[in-house]
Amino acid sequence: MTHPLFDLSGRVALVSGAASGMGRAMSIALAEVGADLVLADINAAGMDDTAQQIAQLDRRALPVVCDVSDPEQIAAMFDKLDAEYGRIDVLGNVAGEGIRADPLELTPAQIQQCMQNLVVGRYVATQQAAKRMIAQGRGSIMSIVSIAGLTALGRSHIAYSMAMGAVAQMTRELSTEWAGRGVRVNAIVCAQVTNRGLEERMRADPNLEAAYLRGLPIGRLGRPDDIKGLAIFLASDASSWITGALIPLDGGNLAKNAGGSHPGMPGATVG
Repeated sequence: MTHPLFDLSGRVALVSGAASGMGRAMSIALAEVGADLVLADINAAGMDDTAQQIAQLDRRALPVVCDVSDPEQIAAMFDKLDAEYGRIDVLGNVAGEGIRADPLELTPAQIQQCMQNLVVGRYVATQQAAKRMIAQGRGSIMSIVSIAGLTALGRSHIAYSMAMGAVAQMTRELSTEWAGRGVRVNAIVCAQVTNRGLEERMRADPNLEAAYLRGLPIGRLGRPDDIKGLAIFLASDASSWITGALIPLDGGNLAKNAGGSHPGMPGATVG
């Protein structure tokens, strides 16, 4: 039996990055509990596959090719949402690529590109959604934030980390602005979740996976489907008094002291 607090029947969600990874998993999860979807990505073929999976759940899905760093494309996507559904109840900001560069070599243009992609684009999508949600008196917005936005990773992550820190603070500020008007704004703080790019980096550097696992007491990397339960919770009435929260989805990473150790930790003797 499914608890009615988690039921999203009759609601509409827009998820960016819906062609693969956590964006796809979030989209399918929301459809599994009754939502209809707008899917946003630059990968049309991947979105079509996600849409087909949602159709098999007897839910509607509107794929929209959208570069989430471009405010004009975001505005056009919301026009399509209005025409198709006439409402939005949930926004999932998942898409957005970072830039890795040595801090001594990182250029202002690279910083601007990263901020445009991860901060400005997400703000514009959030703003578009919030205008509609406030008019209808309710809505839930959730953004992916990396642990790099709260703690330092090193390894040339500076531009990405600054952008993720901005999204974390955007979450707090907009929750404070809009919670009293019916719109909740939260963030899901992720550690290392497998995707194609991460898998390529781990193949290129045989020590990288062990470095990640030393920070994950749960003993494994994240999987895209790990986001499903938390996404459903934040989208639904089950979290109706939760807003402005940065909720870890991190295998215990943020809880662990940098000098700590855990059973099974690569390269460590636990005593």
